[in-house]
Amino acid sequence: MTSSADAGPRDRAVARIAMWSGPRTVSTALLRAWENRPDTVVADEPLYAFYLLATGLDHPGRDEVIASQPGDWRTVLHALAHDPLPPGVSIYYQKHMTHHLLPSVDRAALAPLRHAFLIRDPRSLLASYARVRSAPALDDLGLRQQAEIFEELGGPVLDSADLLAAPEAALRALCAALDVPFCAAMLSWPPGPRDSDGVWAPYWYDSVLRSTGFAPVAPVAPVPAVAPVVVDPEPPALPPALEPLAERCLPYYERIRKYKLNFLSRTNRAGSPGVTACCRSSTNATAT
Repeated sequence: MTSSADAGPRDRAVARIAMWSGPRTVSTALLRAWENRPDTVVADEPLYAFYLLATGLDHPGRDEVIASQPGDWRTVLHALAHDPLPPGVSIYYQKHMTHHLLPSVDRAALAPLRHAFLIRDPRSLLASYARVRSAPALDDLGLRQQAEIFEELGGPVLDSADLLAAPEAALRALCAALDVPFCAAMLSWPPGPRDSDGVWAPYWYDSVLRSTGFAPVAPVAPVPAVAPVVVDPEPPALPPALEPLAERCLPYYERIRKYKLNFLSRTNRAGSPGVTACCRSSTNATAT
């Protein structure tokens, strides 16, 4: 995070975007897309250390995560809402896990942020998550918390399946809903790690580190050194032991899904929303 100093919480020249999702929702790929814009800086799960300290949960890389971030939510949210941004930067995109926002956090501290929500079908989410942690609980997945945060704060909802099916249309719709210009640089990015990646990347980011853009999920196949697809291949069948948890997740997903951005049936119109001049001149990786 940048050094702390107060800035006007309602300054419309700066967009501070809080994207709320559960794990395994292509949220890190979406983080890559925003970070590839020349007018944007990003934060990767800035409440993670607070969450681990408050809950005592044992996640992969727990000690590294706690050592890498402030553990006080007040410090974290003040920085996200008020830190000055580098010259030329007008967007501060923040990737948040919904379950990291524990009830002890004062929601008023989130007021200066523009909120948005990234969702994924619970069965696909669970099948993917179980490959990293084999016995997840409802609260690990963040769907209940996501529904509650959405109903309290509101904001555009993007379904990850729609994002993978039509990346440009999805990103244009999301940018318009957040009142920021679309940038073509969001459609692709160079492979590899980023300085902004959380220290937990070795445990969770294997596929996204190889990615260069968005593409529909596909059946498992040999992975080339640099993959033109993003996040994870079609997850395996959901283990029978997780079926009851999937059923518990579904109502929370449905509560939000009915508000998702609907753009797949519309033809993109030139200039709606616009593309910034700095983005038109970008020389990032070509989408495939």
